[in-house]
Amino acid sequence: MIAELEVVPRPVGTDETRYAHVDAAITALAASGLTYEVGALGTTIEGPPDAVWAALRSAHEATLTSGADAVISVVKLAQARDEPGPSMTELVADHRS
Repeated sequence: MIAELEVVPRPVGTDETRYAHVDAAITALAASGLTYEVGALGTTIEGPPDAVWAALRSAHEATLTSGADAVISVVKLAQARDEPGPSMTELVADHRS
């Protein structure tokens, strides 16, 4: 399964660290051990469905735990039923220089 997560915390960060709550979500995704790639508007992760779902929840909760007053998480998912779908690398290979 491949998922892309965008967290939209309120506020985005703290006076000391502009994107502190977003960074907390990314740290949680990194701690999952899954393959991930941070983008300008979201982070893409890849792995077995149960692990991806757990990582998404962990990132959402990490945003709140880091001190955000509220958070909206926007999730996009890709999964094939009977066969493994393309990997993150395969999906973007033709568009990377």
